Amino acid sequence: MAKTATFAAVHFTVAFSVGYALTGSVVIGGTMALVEPAINTVAFYFHELGWKKFEENKTVLQEALANSV
Repeated sequence: MAKTATFAAVHFTVAFSVGYALTGSVVIGGTMALVEPAINTVAFYFHELGWKKFEENKTVLQEALANSV
């Protein structure tokens, strides 16, 4: 859990820093630090769904590719 917490802190810090560096605005930097990780979390959820389906069908995909050559 500590690793997750420190990763979250780094993620928020990077998002804030990039937003602030690009705009010079603490408000925009803070907004980016909240919004970007939230969107990334949703994107990661769908990434995991896709990856799970890939893993479930990995053998079928490998066989199909092997037979197509």
